[in-house]
Amino acid sequence: MSDARRATADDATGIPPALETAWRRLQGLPREDRMAAIAHQARKLEPVPERFREADPARHVVPECNTRVLLFAECTDGRMHYWAAVDTRQSPTVAAVCALTFAALNDQPPAVTLAVPSAFASRMMAALGLSAREQGIAALLVRCQRLARAALESSLQPHPIP
Repeated sequence: MSDARRATADDATGIPPALETAWRRLQGLPREDRMAAIAHQARKLEPVPERFREADPARHVVPECNTRVLLFAECTDGRMHYWAAVDTRQSPTVAAVCALTFAALNDQPPAVTLAVPSAFASRMMAALGLSAREQGIAALLVRCQRLARAALESSLQPHPIP
């Protein structure tokens, strides 16, 4: 395993250390503090770049989410970058999960996204007491992985990934 790969994902879990640390920190907070931290994280969700504003929403929607989420990705120089269009006021939990997840996956090789285990969403959402959001968050991760796989298979860079 390369040093770059080792620095970006835990060998045992496939979860990038920054993501694991953020989730553990949230999990350890009392419920009221956790909800405040989630609201704070939601405000950190990076806005979708203007170049994606005209994209067909049907190609980017994550239908399994109860909240309307549009997922966008781009691969530049072998590094993934994800954005989500989410109403942060209506759905701060979803926005916070996106912000935390993307903070760990952005600017990493596609292999980092692909290494995150499918059970990650259910384990973390249950640990946070937010199991009702598990299905949508799991679907979001699957979409990120599908986009990372598409980036690996494509030779065009930089490029938005449908």
